[in-house]
Amino acid sequence: MTTTLADSDVTLPVLDDAGRAALFTEARTANTFSDTPVSDETLAAVWELAKWPPTAANTQPLRVTFVRTEEGKQRLLPLLSEGNRAKTEAAPAVAILAADLDFHEFVPKTFPARAEMKETFEASGREGREQMARFNSTLQIGYFLLAARPRAGHRPDGRLRPRGRHDGVLPRRPRAGAARRQPGPPGRGRLVPAPAPPGPLGRRHLRVSAGAP
Repeated sequence: MTTTLADSDVTLPVLDDAGRAALFTEARTANTFSDTPVSDETLAAVWELAKWPPTAANTQPLRVTFVRTEEGKQRLLPLLSEGNRAKTEAAPAVAILAADLDFHEFVPKTFPARAEMKETFEASGREGREQMARFNSTLQIGYFLLAARPRAGHRPDGRLRPRGRHDGVLPRRPRAGAARRQPGPPGRGRLVPAPAPPGPLGRRHLRVSAGAP
């Protein structure tokens, strides 16, 4: 089914009942997790969806680090509030979501039509960019959660999992500027191996690079 705007030739798709259920009406916050591993392919698929929605000037300041190893979790847990530690430790994958205050470095790739905006953002300094980075990364966190919900909330046979227990990704959001970044080619975000220590969370983690639809 589609909806046509009255004063234009643009036809907009309408989300069906199953889509609404997966994303909104039947979606629930997960507080317990199974020990089913989360594959690189699943993490990449979440980001493949999350990268498409809009941000101001396509700046895309969100940076994502996925943590799956026991080593990484043990380094992460002391940074969390006590009430969040047990479920974070139990989750098969944890997504650290952060705002990059130096997002302007990638403007020539993410918004090539206005590449000169890089200099404008540079002149405003990190304090001047912080509000824009925080606001737009918060938008992207919402997109990320919507992208993850259908994968975390359903069994392989397509049925909804019991409320409150998921196989999925547990998001965590540290302060702005905390995540590392890796430039991606124009029009794409990349899933790349994070560096070994002295990186923030140890070996065999994945992070999502800057890149844009």
